[in-house]
Amino acid sequence: MFLIFFCSFITFVLAVVVMFVSSLVSKKTIIDREKSSPFECGFDPNGSARIPFSLRFFLIAVIFLIFDVEITLLLPLVSIADFSDIFFYSTTGLLFLLILLFGLYFEWYSGALEWSS
Repeated sequence: MFLIFFCSFITFVLAVVVMFVSSLVSKKTIIDREKSSPFECGFDPNGSARIPFSLRFFLIAVIFLIFDVEITLLLPLVSIADFSDIFFYSTTGLLFLLILLFGLYFEWYSGALEWSS
């Protein structure tokens, strides 16, 4: 019983010493104003919140997000190819790709993919 108590006490003391030494070693001595200020998405949090934002950049980001989600919906078609009927598989895949291509053509035709107009 004494041996368990002694080992627990030694472990506790060793853990406290390691935590104390690591807190002393990791203290920052130089405080930089830029490093201690919050950083959010590249915008200055102390500046004006109503700065102009490029709508073209936002539109391209949304289009990328939509096509990214559509690709994640298209990838499982490869894994179910062995388990499904070839007619159903090819019809579903081609219909999905046609919808994607129609959406891409519509975005291209409406001029949403042009960065400068």
